[in-house]
Amino acid sequence: MNKILITGGAGFIGSNTALKLVSQGHKVVVLDNLSPQIHGNNPDTTSPLYQSIKGKVEFIKGSVTSREDWIEALEGVDIVLHLAAETGTGQSMYEIEKYVNANIGGTAILLDILTNEKTNVKRVVVAESRAIYGEGRYWSDELNSYVYPEERPEDAMSNGDFEVKYPGCSKPLKLVGTTEDSKIHPGSVYGITKQVQGQLVHMVCQSIGIESVSFRYQNVYGPGQSLSNPYTGILSIFSTRIKNGNGINIFEDGKETRDFVYIDDIVDATILGLTVPGISGNAFNIGTGVATDVLTVANMLKKHYGIDVPVTVSGNYRLGDIRHNFADISKARKLLGYEPKWSFDEGIRKFTEWVNTQDVQEDKYESSIEEMKKKGLYK
Repeated sequence: MNKILITGGAGFIGSNTALKLVSQGHKVVVLDNLSPQIHGNNPDTTSPLYQSIKGKVEFIKGSVTSREDWIEALEGVDIVLHLAAETGTGQSMYEIEKYVNANIGGTAILLDILTNEKTNVKRVVVAESRAIYGEGRYWSDELNSYVYPEERPEDAMSNGDFEVKYPGCSKPLKLVGTTEDSKIHPGSVYGITKQVQGQLVHMVCQSIGIESVSFRYQNVYGPGQSLSNPYTGILSIFSTRIKNGNGINIFEDGKETRDFVYIDDIVDATILGLTVPGISGNAFNIGTGVATDVLTVANMLKKHYGIDVPVTVSGNYRLGDIRHNFADISKARKLLGYEPKWSFDEGIRKFTEWVNTQDVQEDKYESSIEEMKKKGLYK
């Protein structure tokens, strides 16, 4: 069995992965700064995720931006699962230094240590993100080729035209699954930092003889996800608003889609990335391969909670948001043996059952929107 370091191991993906690895007999070390935005001001009482791993792993409270914390955490470690990151796409557009320092700077410190000091590390697995793709992949009948639309212009969105366009195409484009060799063109600071993380890990690890794997996770959800962080996924944001009796504002026309993947599938894929031999140098999309629109998500949540709040399709939009993206997971199926087990219907049922067992959280969504308005990112 291996000794595995999980950075960000008290987070949503990290804690669930840590618990499964421990159950399989691995020794797990967690390095996490217990950010109040995720874990509250007193993690011993306000963070179920931290409480779930406390006493079951070797826990180091520290930061990936600290070389000393990295050196302590890497002692005797065979595999590094690097999940620690600042993760809010919208927030990244105005907290730029914070995101770059944590996501790129923290990864650079890890790689500098692996390059210049003696360690036992044999493989590094890093979380990239679907955000590195920006807008998804489309097929154009007119051009008889796949195309990758750029960011949608503000003047079009302000007039209620939210569909993507591509030069030379007058007919609607057909959305298809995004493959790992699709164009990389992130539309946010967060996306850029995740792109660079992956590139650094693959390039440096190859040069020093350490195996590297990266995961481009889609929209992860499930029991244990933070219900108080207004920069987390829309299922949590919408759930907190519904439980507070507040209406839901659907951006654009509600037809924008994402690939929602249940936490258990993410954990299974991640552990395959830690353990399957012969996959070094590969990046993998991890999702379901199914696109679900945001209006459907809101209505399904209302149905499961049995709470009727108004759902408004407002035409509001955030600059830099993408229209569509869902994963082509053929490569993960072939090389990892990954197969998602949870449909969205089953996953959302389990998620809402869990939410119903939790205390109703303060709804901080409006304050996050006000921040974006002040920065000119919300229209």
